[in-house]
Amino acid sequence: MEYDERLARFRQGHLNPFNKAEDEPRGDKDLLHNEMKPDSFKSEPRFHPTDRVMDLGLAEDHFSRPVGSFIASDIEHLKQAIEDCKRLILELPEHSEKQKDTVARLIHLRLKLQELKEPDEDEPNMRVLLEHRFYKEKSKSVKQTCDKCSTIIWGLIQTWYTCTGCSYRCHSKCLNTITKPCVRSKVSHQSEYELNICPESGLDSQDYRCAECRAPVSLRGIPNEARQCDYTGQYYCSNCHWNDMAVIPARVIHNWEFESRKVCRSSMRYLSLMMSRPVLKLKEINPLLFNFVEELVEIRKLRQDVLLMKPYFITCKEAMEARLLLQLQERQHFVENDEMYSLQDLIDISSGRLSSSLTEIHTTFAKHIKLDCERCQAKGFVCELCKEGDVLFPFDSHTSVCHDCSAVFHRDCYYDNSTTCPKCARMSERNQPVVPLVSRER
Repeated sequence: MEYDERLARFRQGHLNPFNKAEDEPRGDKDLLHNEMKPDSFKSEPRFHPTDRVMDLGLAEDHFSRPVGSFIASDIEHLKQAIEDCKRLILELPEHSEKQKDTVARLIHLRLKLQELKEPDEDEPNMRVLLEHRFYKEKSKSVKQTCDKCSTIIWGLIQTWYTCTGCSYRCHSKCLNTITKPCVRSKVSHQSEYELNICPESGLDSQDYRCAECRAPVSLRGIPNEARQCDYTGQYYCSNCHWNDMAVIPARVIHNWEFESRKVCRSSMRYLSLMMSRPVLKLKEINPLLFNFVEELVEIRKLRQDVLLMKPYFITCKEAMEARLLLQLQERQHFVENDEMYSLQDLIDISSGRLSSSLTEIHTTFAKHIKLDCERCQAKGFVCELCKEGDVLFPFDSHTSVCHDCSAVFHRDCYYDNSTTCPKCARMSERNQPVVPLVSRER
């Protein structure tokens, strides 16, 4: 009953300007002046500055006033009112009307507090900080998390930015407190992986602090939990290490292991940016891997064949018009060399996706050279050792290529021949200087 009576008194005092005018004695001149103003009945009730602090309290009739009349004194009073609302919600009976009204009041107070913290002003669309290129996001999604303060970004009421280089996300209020440089600059200056498996050195070497933000950490979780990054081997705090999962390049190269491991935020961004970069030369890092992984040998042979087909396409007008080489535009390094691999290549080799797609492209290329194009067919070879059989091409499985002159022979003929390559012999004879014959006079 007390709640209903207070609510009725508040509504009578604030929503009915006639009753308020009757309760407050005024002079005849003021009453006549108000009656002559046509907009006086439409205006909102005026509040005295001394009432503003009370407006932030927990009075039951707080939100019964008209929309737009909420006036906040300062952020501290709003925070205190929010804490009081939280405590009152726990004390009130569950699912009661008073509890529902208090929850609605809590939401209103939080929105007002957010408006005071981030006033609605024109934010720049682009900011450059620590080599980050931040652009203002227009998405209203609430599924993003600030990489600086580790809290949710409320897109409906908060302004936030995203770095176009490394996808670093943060509130507009957190921009000036960022200390982490853009990971893309590291990729541009140092395009290489850590090839040691989890090179741990211990918390004592880090002075029991986070390797990135230098916050105190410990394995006991006091004052902050120490989380190890499987890529760098160092320990990080919970703000810099969110237990993200990633494939570790060192484990792939040495163990052919593709299980995802926990990495810190900066390592996750670095690995994602390096995923498609061909920086792994397996022949030098771990040449024995080709002896144990058959799929690698198959892919290497297909890549070697593609390199042998490339000269045909470069000098063929039809192939250039059909843009056949663009079928490998996502893996441009496949038409440049057969030694470099990216981490994404190795992942696709393990899953079998790369073998199937590259075999299909290999079949298309071979069909153009051997069947569809007469110009490419005319560039075939005839085995000079047996001078029998069909036209040969260097990418055929039953052929061998001379390393000196690139002539093509049947594999059996080439290895059974004990003499040198006929084409190399002709070229050598042709390059010998001609000695003029001098007649002797008797």
